[in-house]
Amino acid sequence: MSLLRAALSRPRSSLSLLARRCSPLPASSLPSLQATPPNIDAFRPPHASYRSFHQSPRRLKTTPFLLADIGEGIAEVELLQWFVSTGDSVKQFDKICEVQSDKATVEITSRYDGTVASLNGEVGDMMIVGEPLLELEVEGGGGSIEVSSGTPEDAQLSVPPAAPAAPAAGTAPPSKALTTPAVRKLAKENGIDLSTVKGSGGKGRVLKEDILALLGRAPPPGGAAGAVTAGGYAAAAPAPAAPKPAAPKPPKFQPPALPVQGDRREPIRGYARLMVQSMNASLSIPHFGYNDEIRLNSLSELRKALKPAAEERGVRMSYMPLFIKAASVALRSYPVVNSSVSADEKEIIYHGSHNVGVAMDTAQGLVVPNIKNCQNLSVFEIAAELNRLQHDGATSGIKAEDLAGTTFTLSNIGAIGGTTMVPVIAAPQVAIGALGKIQTLPRFGPGGEVERAMIMDISWAGDHRVVDGATMARFSNLWKDMLENPATMIAGLR
Repeated sequence: MSLLRAALSRPRSSLSLLARRCSPLPASSLPSLQATPPNIDAFRPPHASYRSFHQSPRRLKTTPFLLADIGEGIAEVELLQWFVSTGDSVKQFDKICEVQSDKATVEITSRYDGTVASLNGEVGDMMIVGEPLLELEVEGGGGSIEVSSGTPEDAQLSVPPAAPAAPAAGTAPPSKALTTPAVRKLAKENGIDLSTVKGSGGKGRVLKEDILALLGRAPPPGGAAGAVTAGGYAAAAPAPAAPKPAAPKPPKFQPPALPVQGDRREPIRGYARLMVQSMNASLSIPHFGYNDEIRLNSLSELRKALKPAAEERGVRMSYMPLFIKAASVALRSYPVVNSSVSADEKEIIYHGSHNVGVAMDTAQGLVVPNIKNCQNLSVFEIAAELNRLQHDGATSGIKAEDLAGTTFTLSNIGAIGGTTMVPVIAAPQVAIGALGKIQTLPRFGPGGEVERAMIMDISWAGDHRVVDGATMARFSNLWKDMLENPATMIAGLR
């Protein structure tokens, strides 16, 4: 009301001016607005002018590929080779890499489908169990379909960007030679390119013997001057002419000074590290020794009789399967020799299985796989298992399960040489036997006559906390009697 009074109180001229300002425009002044309606589509957002379907890109997440525990007591492994590179696509169960632990060489396979985002180690590095071995990009869920308003005839489908093209076959980097760190070191010291060496091991693996054979064919460095023969060796220089009587006396021969090689360091890895750990544990065992000799004339005749039957089964029959089976029969009578001591030294654990370990000399060092449940195996079955382990040892293919659970060990050191030795017990076992080489020696026969005898020395070591000297002697006598009189061993088989 106050505003109305204020308006009425104004002069008449002001009211007429206000009326003109508030009056609507005549229709004739808006011809363009009536003739052309506004273009509403010009103000519509571009994405609202059609109906579109598009698939969102796959949601990928980077997942660490952890190095799983591959054996009892293994904390780290050495990376031997990668089978994949950054950017490679992998599927479940594809091979990722090959590693070597203290006990065996293992191939790691993928547990996912995805793409390799990054590798977390180089060949030769020590990888920790439980830590990421590599990073994988794996799919985190299916792509979703999003629908927006518009016309269906203008629908568009968004496609994720194409994966980068694989490199041409001719440009792929050369693959790394398959071998062990010890062989790589030997080749590096002698300037040999492993990619040029044809490996004789499984899957083309380069063995130590391949390098040594190659070194044997190479001409000696700094050889004598002269023509090179077809075999690769320098021909010997012609002998100097005889000195004339008046010529001075030739100087004394002085051997050429050879360069002195400096010291070097190398990490303790693989089987060598296992040896360090095992021998450190053996220091806590109070050892005692017991030696004897075995006459193997009768056993040699039995082996000759068994060889044709073994060959029919595709098995190579040596003396070792007979030694192992005789030991298993003797262990039934003296089970304490097949026992172990608990960690707190409060219990003796008597093992029902006769898992007999066999020490082997391989290119990677000493390794002791075992033949399990010898008490249930025939001589032929033991020979077949021994052949398999020997082949795996020569090709660095011994598995972790072949090294675990040994209860008693025999070391055939006689295959290399020597007659007696002082074997060292590998904890937690309580006994080990070392077999010497078989020799033909003169011995007195039953009637006092001298005869040719096939003699093998046996050296036993026992854990004096559990096994006493008398028990070891009785066990050895029973084992010896079965080898010298094989009929008694056959009578004891079940």
